[in-house]
Amino acid sequence: MKKVQPEEGESADIVSENIERLKELFPDAFSEGGVNFDVLRQLLGDAKVLDEGEEKYGLVWHGKKKARQIALTPSTGTLLPCPEESVDWETTQNLFIEGDNLEVLKLLQKSYANKVKMIYIDPPYNTGKEFIYPDKFQENLDAYLKYTGQVDNEGMKFSSNTESAGRKHTNWLNMMYPRLRIARNLMAADGVILISIDDNEQANLKAICDHVFGEECFIGQLIWKSRQFTDARANSKLSVDHEYVLLYSKTSGTSIRGRERDESKYANPDSDHRGDWMSRSILGLANKEQRPNLHYSFKDPNTGFKFSPPENTGWRYSKQRMHELIEDGRILFPKTSDGRPREKKFRSELKSEYTSFPAILDDIFTSDGTKEIREHFGEQVFDFPKPSNFIKTLAEQALTGYDICLDFFSGSSATAEAVLKLNVESKSDCRFILIQLPETTDSKTTAYKLGYKTIAEIGKERIRHAAAKIRGEKPDCDIDLGFKVFKLSNSNIQHWNPDRSDLEESILSHQEHLIEGRSEQDVLYELLLKRGVDLSVPIK
Repeated sequence: MKKVQPEEGESADIVSENIERLKELFPDAFSEGGVNFDVLRQLLGDAKVLDEGEEKYGLVWHGKKKARQIALTPSTGTLLPCPEESVDWETTQNLFIEGDNLEVLKLLQKSYANKVKMIYIDPPYNTGKEFIYPDKFQENLDAYLKYTGQVDNEGMKFSSNTESAGRKHTNWLNMMYPRLRIARNLMAADGVILISIDDNEQANLKAICDHVFGEECFIGQLIWKSRQFTDARANSKLSVDHEYVLLYSKTSGTSIRGRERDESKYANPDSDHRGDWMSRSILGLANKEQRPNLHYSFKDPNTGFKFSPPENTGWRYSKQRMHELIEDGRILFPKTSDGRPREKKFRSELKSEYTSFPAILDDIFTSDGTKEIREHFGEQVFDFPKPSNFIKTLAEQALTGYDICLDFFSGSSATAEAVLKLNVESKSDCRFILIQLPETTDSKTTAYKLGYKTIAEIGKERIRHAAAKIRGEKPDCDIDLGFKVFKLSNSNIQHWNPDRSDLEESILSHQEHLIEGRSEQDVLYELLLKRGVDLSVPIK
């Protein structure tokens, strides 16, 4: 948190300090105009603000207030344990949760608040066809239970966000906004979130992330060259070969790890007592008009050769500093007068073991993800999966030790495979939590014909395949290759809902407090959720 320092002779500025604390807790209640008190009231639980008109300034779309209220409304559901679908149920720390991610994220609030080091999501890109959402998203758990056949349908369905709806971007924003708000609560103080997106919603995603996380928490935007070969079929004759990854932190000032240095560049051919070194350019960036003090000549004290910088640039150092470097034997002079002097940069003097991570990624492609799926399943059971090595590259920038990685649009479970690979390579114990809607597969698809009736089934099977591959390649590897499966459902406890037309019958029907068919284990895990206990703890 930024500390407000009083001017000399003044007492502490309590108001400014309070505002800074509020901004840390509720970043989306602040805009360029200061505090938006209507938003702050709603975030503090005042639902009456919904009836007081739409917002006047800021990022506004139809349904924003309702979407924010949905994020604040607690879930009445629970997560049912499924040991029979799990791997290493008794010992694993990894979780696979089947259900609508909005409700699941709410249920995880107590157990995982401020604990998730990295969130990676690959949400629907909103091309107008592929993403599904509840028609009545205000009643999310009810809609989910009807969609999955756990209660009578009554016409409730999940629908494609088609252009014919007339609210393509609005529907997408209403779907994403509450999920991002809740996800922020789960992030650790030094946690980061990475979100894959394309041109359809990149601008809107950036706007709502600025709103939810705060502009000061924007670390950067990566560009991923996802297509290996030019798209010759493009009607516009422009081959769109890239996607984006937006990167935000929970608190300002957080940085990613960076890329490991290339040690092959360092050597000590002249037996310098200061150790290994590499040569680097001593040219700067400013022209003569911008920085005249960096445009000067100096000479090699041994040969007398004189050297000057080009007109459109200058030296990196001032004349005095350059003289000091020459005296200290840190300038490498060329053998001829038409060469360019360079500087010795010693490995031992580097302040960090890492260099900056590049914002352009161009060595992993979508086709690599497709190849992985075919290797695991023998067929193409999932379209456009993210390559696990792509996600692993991102995870290397945030995860260490025993960190938690969350993916609540898990799809084919590439994130799980990425975390397992990272643990093998770095000998770490990072954990994953995946959330996936049991979206049904089309009966005409290869996945359906192979017996995978939902996307969640594909994701679970992919983790099993990835674990088996690791065991086969590294039989002595001692990492957690299992996962616990949970499924979203309504609470185990029957809620009192008397039927006024027949009060006696209603009372008799509520003699049993638990829903019929629920086990002690079901009730236990609901209590763990309500008390904020980690779902991976061993149970005795």
